[in-house]
Amino acid sequence: MDKRHDERRSNVRIGDVVTMDEIVNKVAESSLEIFDLEDYYVSGNRVTLDISQWLFEGFVLKEKEFRQQLKDFDWSIYKNSLVAITCSTDAILPAWTFMLVASHVLAVAKNCVHGSIHDLDMALYQQTLAEIDFSVYQDKPVIIKGCSDKDIPQEIYSLALQKLQPFARSIMYGEACSAVPIFKKSKK
Repeated sequence: MDKRHDERRSNVRIGDVVTMDEIVNKVAESSLEIFDLEDYYVSGNRVTLDISQWLFEGFVLKEKEFRQQLKDFDWSIYKNSLVAITCSTDAILPAWTFMLVASHVLAVAKNCVHGSIHDLDMALYQQTLAEIDFSVYQDKPVIIKGCSDKDIPQEIYSLALQKLQPFARSIMYGEACSAVPIFKKSKK
């Protein structure tokens, strides 16, 4: 075994004695910025509200009865929730149907969308990312963090790229130890 100093390791062999050098976190000391979409995850109880429960046989909207059922419904079960309003049947409904349900939901819920939980997460991220000042990333190398404990829609990574690209010097995806290059600003 070669006993010379190996720069790739954090220890040095001197004879048979091993001394440990201080471990240096080069990522923390670099100008590299980590953009973690998990930091912008809107927390809250996500629920699906299926309006077919108020349709005659799950398919037919009878306006008078529909309005009465909405009026009589206990909306408090959606208090402070994030609600995806959908219809699980192939009912053909006028556009105002979802608006009317949303008007009741929004009286108690944090937010709602017409669509699936995925659509809800998309809307929440779009709203949150629209409020960020991305100029703080001006001329900096940025990594859009890839691993997350939250369920982040894949489309949001492209949206983050779209928001960061006008400012960042370079953009990578993944983790600092194994980032994939995505974009590099051309030198003019």
